[in-house]
Amino acid sequence: MKVVGNTILIVFVSYFGSRVNRPRFIGLGGLLMAVSALMLTLPHFLYPPYEFDSVLHDRHDLCRAAANASGPEACGAGQEARRISDSHRVWLLMGGAQLLFGVGSVPIQPYGLSYIDDFAGAANAPLYIAILFSVSVFGPAFGYLLGSAVLRVYVDVDKTGSATHQELTPYDPRWVGAWWMGLLVSSCCLALTSIPYFFFPRSMRQQSQMNGTEATTRLEPEETKKQKSSLLDFLKMFPSLLVRLLLSPFFLMLVLSQCCFSAVIAGLATFLNKFLEHQYNASPVESSLLIGAVNLPSLAVGILVGGIIMKRAGLSLKAIPRFSVVVLSVSALLLVPVFFMGCSSQDVFGVNPPHATPSGAVCHSNCSCPEGGYNPVCGSDGVEYVSPCNAGCTNFTRHPNNTFTVQVYTSCGCVADPRAQAVPGHCPSSCPHLLLPVMLTISLAGLIASLSHNPIYMMVLRTVPPEEKSFAIGIQFMLMRVLAWLPAPALFGMAIDSSCVWWKRKCGSKLSCGYYDNNTLRNRYLGLMLAFKSMGIVFLVMLGWKLRRTREYSLEKTEEGPL
Repeated sequence: MKVVGNTILIVFVSYFGSRVNRPRFIGLGGLLMAVSALMLTLPHFLYPPYEFDSVLHDRHDLCRAAANASGPEACGAGQEARRISDSHRVWLLMGGAQLLFGVGSVPIQPYGLSYIDDFAGAANAPLYIAILFSVSVFGPAFGYLLGSAVLRVYVDVDKTGSATHQELTPYDPRWVGAWWMGLLVSSCCLALTSIPYFFFPRSMRQQSQMNGTEATTRLEPEETKKQKSSLLDFLKMFPSLLVRLLLSPFFLMLVLSQCCFSAVIAGLATFLNKFLEHQYNASPVESSLLIGAVNLPSLAVGILVGGIIMKRAGLSLKAIPRFSVVVLSVSALLLVPVFFMGCSSQDVFGVNPPHATPSGAVCHSNCSCPEGGYNPVCGSDGVEYVSPCNAGCTNFTRHPNNTFTVQVYTSCGCVADPRAQAVPGHCPSSCPHLLLPVMLTISLAGLIASLSHNPIYMMVLRTVPPEEKSFAIGIQFMLMRVLAWLPAPALFGMAIDSSCVWWKRKCGSKLSCGYYDNNTLRNRYLGLMLAFKSMGIVFLVMLGWKLRRTREYSLEKTEEGPL
């Protein structure tokens, strides 16, 4: 929803860039995002505490002969049906908050980029924009690190006593962390950092290099030099302006390549946590910590170094595509080893592969296991079970040092071992030792790929007429959202869902995936990233070929604009 709100308004915000105080609109957008972050926390305060399956509460998760709990009578007007109905209202509330967030984020990059490019010196603009993008990466990095901290706290710590959640730990599959705390902190930070923007001037002094010395002259933004037309006139001119931009092969191939690379970023930002958790048995706390401390800072370093290379080497318009193709090709090759750095799916009873007793009857068929029960246990036979009920366990033993936790489940009829026991949690995996090497490899690939980030953005600013700069930036971000940030998460989600082998269900409806085919998940997730990156490289190769056949543009920028 935030992408939808951002996409609808970004072109019109770019139109107003020449008519408003850009820093103040950035500050206003930040305040709107702060409000939306507060709205996202409301479901925690408006709805009842989180409930989870537990043998300590009602023995619901144990094998017991009773009426089928997953039948229609359990879902018709019961608690589960009401919970699913409530979730629809929550989606509406969160969708509205995301839409508001998208509206608030609209002015930031079009106004910020054009403001810096208008008033920075010709030699300094690439470096300043690189610093802007590098610092912006630390926002998500801080968010992941903050998430790794708040996810160690139980979600309902403000509603229930400590005895309620002492049964769970952050490594328990049923654990839900205090996600709402991070949003409260983010909302406060957004509000505080938005205030200074209201005190920035509409125009500043521009630095220019003259005979090796630095001089300053009072300049208005480049947009104010053109004739100001009404919004109605802009709407009339919009189709012709859009067609003219899209018919420019340089602009079109640049933006299409950026869309491909943005799709890779969208896939990483949305599903890297899930990938690490299911492939390498990382907890949400561990995966968030690694992404925030290793992956995102490497991207920031790459963007900054790319800006320094741009400033020091003075890359020409023809050199940038060649430079970008080289670094992106190296980045793509670094992803290839990750295809082989993983393990096959764990052996889960009834899932992978199906197990049955010698007589052919499923051993827990008389246990009346709930359809939505998900409380993984590891049997003494080394096989994982979806829940104690699916393992046929009829009893349990409390931990001697903590009576709020289960030490072991006993009398498990499905466990093919004389002890017939099961312990809470997933069975050990042989892949956790690969978690850090995989993260370092992905981070190194991201660092090398981000070297091309700033040069490609500077090409966009230099291959359009000065009077159309703000409008071009708006079209650029609109296309990136429509062609990358909207469809890419859905495509990655479909690829990941297609590798699911067991779904958690409530009243017959799929909720989320419990188990994946790890090999299929790894190949499809990484394969889709590699496909998007390869398409982006192809567009840059086409751009480089086109540039060799024309002399229309030069990247060198003087005070009068691009040559």
